Amino acid sequence: MKTHIFLFVSLSFFLFFSCNNKEKSVVKSCSAFDLRGFLPISNQDLFKADSGKTIQLDYKDAYLQGFRIPSFFQTKEGKFTFHFQIRNTSGVKQSFHYKIYYQNESYKFPETDPLSEENFYGSWEASGNTFAETEMLEPNSNFHDVSGSFCIQGNPRDEKQFFHEDRNERWKRNPRTGNYSFLLVVTTKSTLEDIPECIRDVRKKRGGNYVNPYLYFLFDDGARLANTVVWKSDEMLNVVAKPDLGSGIYINPYFLKSDYSKEFYSNACGEDEHLLKQAAFEQFIHYVDSSTRFFNVPVIEDVINGKFSKMDYNWNNAFYKKEELIGVIPATSDRPCETVISDQENKKIIIHNPKSEFGKWQKQNVGVISRHGFSFGKYTVKAKLTELLNKNNVWCGITNAIWLIAQGSADGGLWNMRRNCNREGYMATYWGGYEDKRIPYTNYSEIDFEILKTVPYCPSYQYPPMYQLPGDDASSIASWNIPQPDETLPYDDKIAVACTNWDMACPEPKNYGWGCNDIVYKNQIFSMHRWEKKYRAVTEKSMENDDELFGRDYYYFQIEWKPDEIIWRIGPEKNKLRVAGYMNSTVTSIPNNQMLLIISQEYHNTKWWPGSPYQQDNIPFLKSDLKGEIFEITIE
Repeated sequence: MKTHIFLFVSLSFFLFFSCNNKEKSVVKSCSAFDLRGFLPISNQDLFKADSGKTIQLDYKDAYLQGFRIPSFFQTKEGKFTFHFQIRNTSGVKQSFHYKIYYQNESYKFPETDPLSEENFYGSWEASGNTFAETEMLEPNSNFHDVSGSFCIQGNPRDEKQFFHEDRNERWKRNPRTGNYSFLLVVTTKSTLEDIPECIRDVRKKRGGNYVNPYLYFLFDDGARLANTVVWKSDEMLNVVAKPDLGSGIYINPYFLKSDYSKEFYSNACGEDEHLLKQAAFEQFIHYVDSSTRFFNVPVIEDVINGKFSKMDYNWNNAFYKKEELIGVIPATSDRPCETVISDQENKKIIIHNPKSEFGKWQKQNVGVISRHGFSFGKYTVKAKLTELLNKNNVWCGITNAIWLIAQGSADGGLWNMRRNCNREGYMATYWGGYEDKRIPYTNYSEIDFEILKTVPYCPSYQYPPMYQLPGDDASSIASWNIPQPDETLPYDDKIAVACTNWDMACPEPKNYGWGCNDIVYKNQIFSMHRWEKKYRAVTEKSMENDDELFGRDYYYFQIEWKPDEIIWRIGPEKNKLRVAGYMNSTVTSIPNNQMLLIISQEYHNTKWWPGSPYQQDNIPFLKSDLKGEIFEITIE
């Protein structure tokens, strides 16, 4: 029995050692040298034993410097070390030249696609450095150790659009999350001269475009170079972002009116230097268009937790005179930190829409916005946002939103432009009308979950439901207590999970359309709706039970944003998500610029959502706060 145990343990160790070091025994050769033992990351102490090669982005000081992988807090010098061995078989004493490249594999275009120049790739920290050189090696049977170091950082090609006053603002092109591969290239001095300058130095262009080194070495002329070994490691690095929700909330005074109050400031919320550098989120101050004014019934009620009914709503709709209505626009905070809390002990963020008082009427939006942008990623949010329907299935007027928006709007966003729309162009502004001009490029992008009480628009025969106007005979209940149309009744306890991509009406995709159009993803049909050709967004809706999404202790919402598709998912657990929306680049223009994450509870004007069974104007003001909690955010 002991012998069997020894053999089992020995065999298990051998298999573990072999599987985890399989590239150590591989020898790759050319006519001038042999290589073996390529380890793209040899400082193994960076990783937990059970995590594989996974590293979390370090948010310390990343707001001003951009993310560095690894950071100076994760390794002493803020670098990965790599290692390989080389043997000179050329017959003459000489040195050899080598370079290591990295590329994000999770969010890339195939190397043979012309758009692969957009992929996130780089090499040495000083991007102008070309190939490094080994010492002079004698031609014999001995292998010689070669080691070096590199890091993954923002703007690895030192692109000038991301500079400001000669300073490389690397945060403007942050590293992407997901998996990274590594490519080692070793060659001789004579062959080095055959490698184009744009490959030796990733900062350089050829014919006005960058050339992806992976394309060159794996699929193009670089794959046929003499006296050269190109080694793409099987070992991958996985990068995950998990912002600390307890690191505080920064208040950006740029977005506030001049007379804002600081009475709610604390060490966890404010505008001091520490929060400027370390907070992962800001309080989001909504832009409010004055044309979205409500003319609201002068009623304060606890709609969610009270007894407010459809009959109460219908009474409000029928019997308040125009001169009695309260004219308000959706409010934004003039007392920052009052409605957003970073709970440092429990590592969560709490937001709440504040109640109203007679004479102090308000429907106030509330939310937080991330402070570190990314291009692409799988964004997963674990949260308990406010319920939207009460037990009578009446809507409280709130829209729960989890959305991505283009970074840099405050400074014009010239550094953060989307790829050109080469057919007709984008609509110039996201708020403009049908007559707005078209332009070849824009910085505006937005990908949304907007969850509210409205109706589906597709198939088109379901829309619009026809609502009967109420009578004014208070003594006849039947004249004013009008039931909703029959076609809305199947959705009485449902809310709409609206999944939207703001493509700014770029008609370049081959299946670009308007009205209702279907797309299939994994045997599931999704109906896309665009109002007309120049409408700037396309939306899909799934009708979901309010108690399922917001009656539980928490729920998961996920936006997976890839270069060629967007997938929206929801579910009770991270491993039990279902697809709620899907679009790809054949039907809509997928943004490729850098975006920020917003989580908000806000008051939408129902004119934005025609056909909604409840109009914002007839929904009472809040009698008590509506709370939302954000427990975890992961970007993978």
